[in-house]
Amino acid sequence: MVDYQTPPAIRVEGITKHYGATVANNDLTFDIVAGSVHAILGENGAGKSTIMKILSGIVRPDAGELQVHGHTVKLSSPRDAHCQGIQTAFQELTLIPDLSVIENMMLPTGPVRLSGMLNRKVTRNRVRQHFDALNLSVNLDALISELNLATRQKIEIARAIYRDPSILLLDEPTSALVEDDVKWLGEIIFEAKRKGITVVFISHRLPEVRHFCDTLTILRNGSHVLSGDIVEFNNDEIVEKIIGRSLDNAFPPRESKEAECERPVIIETRHLSAGKKLDDVELKLHEGEVLGVAGLQGMGQAELFSVLSGDAQAKKGQILVDGQPLVMGSPADALHKSIRIGFVPEERKTEGLFLKLSGTQNAALPGLDEISRWGFIDSHKERSLVAGAFDAVEVDSRAFFMPVGEFSGGNQQKIAIAKWLVAKSRVLLLFDPTRGIDVGTKHQLYELIRSYASQGGSVLLHSTEIPELVHLCDRVAVLYEGRICKWLQDGEITETSLMEAALGGELISPSSSAKEQTTT
Repeated sequence: MVDYQTPPAIRVEGITKHYGATVANNDLTFDIVAGSVHAILGENGAGKSTIMKILSGIVRPDAGELQVHGHTVKLSSPRDAHCQGIQTAFQELTLIPDLSVIENMMLPTGPVRLSGMLNRKVTRNRVRQHFDALNLSVNLDALISELNLATRQKIEIARAIYRDPSILLLDEPTSALVEDDVKWLGEIIFEAKRKGITVVFISHRLPEVRHFCDTLTILRNGSHVLSGDIVEFNNDEIVEKIIGRSLDNAFPPRESKEAECERPVIIETRHLSAGKKLDDVELKLHEGEVLGVAGLQGMGQAELFSVLSGDAQAKKGQILVDGQPLVMGSPADALHKSIRIGFVPEERKTEGLFLKLSGTQNAALPGLDEISRWGFIDSHKERSLVAGAFDAVEVDSRAFFMPVGEFSGGNQQKIAIAKWLVAKSRVLLLFDPTRGIDVGTKHQLYELIRSYASQGGSVLLHSTEIPELVHLCDRVAVLYEGRICKWLQDGEITETSLMEAALGGELISPSSSAKEQTTT
């Protein structure tokens, strides 16, 4: 129950943090009511992650004061935050990939025997009971690296709760979760609130914020904009406060186009199977088309994108580019000048970017053959080549010289896309490209996708946000158990029709799939 009478669970007073010339937090002052579920909202780069790191003890502020349950505290390390009852589940996971689930749950300390050795049996029993209580079914001996992103995120959340916090910080916890997982998280948040735990929730998804949260704080450009009860504001008001302007149309209008059958087929798959899931898939991606791929988690979409990008090999079937069979042994093959397939993966930080290199260096990588000679890079040509792509994606100008790891998630995603514009990609494979991106940047990416397609580029788009598929795509292929179960186009593409098909629509045969594509 939200308690407005006792001292706030957290009081942020005059908190300021600089990174060089960049002001991440500028004199922030706000309260988080004890026992509430409090949302912190803002665009990427608004200062949300910095204040979360300050509250977690990872970053020290340059000025200002923190109070926890009415007492002034100095959080100089994560251990200090833990001692104050603060636990954090991060979007950028802190799990160690080469350790098992049970080993990660034992960190940083676990029960020990009199001999000083870890008591694994006690830990295993406690963790199993904890996971059962959370309705989380995971092999405790599996390596973290063997698990998919959503499962890793759920373990990150479960570990934070396992440490019995009085304040639980959730940093973009749903960005890697599908609909059923979000419901799972909602039950956990409601149970935490019932126990009197204060939950601080960062998200870019307003329906979740409105469903889970009691109160909110909005940040913009590192500064506090407003705080209050959720019910005091409608969604349009919240969006306008977040981005500093109104956003009349979230999605750009579709342009009227000639029928698919009248446009060249750029990529075609015939009886394509790959990995453990993808089975006998046939599809055609036309010039200037945004083709959506829908499906619940683990239905073969990851395998489809991996094999089309050259990151995995097909077990059977064919991939054709411009009507010619193509064998890709590696991602380098997808970059051949006659093909030029760009892939923006699900995990941009580990699979799409080199965080210690500058934005310029990252964006120029696919085009190295154009800017280098005799093993030396022409830096003037590199800058010139990258500048046009950065203008197109509207990335922060500091990306020319700053390491990518120092940017917000939104700017990182723009750079991940910009490098394929530098490579003059004919095809963009976009796997959940707006994951963890704020509403303003999402709108920019929507405009970019539509602009790219209107200029003749072809886009294969998978998104866990159903409205994106509904409003951005010309056609949608719905995957179920690794096969295409439904084709939808134009007015047939609705949230209801997509979800009905994704939950187990009647599978169509490969022959009827090909026929249906030909007639669409």
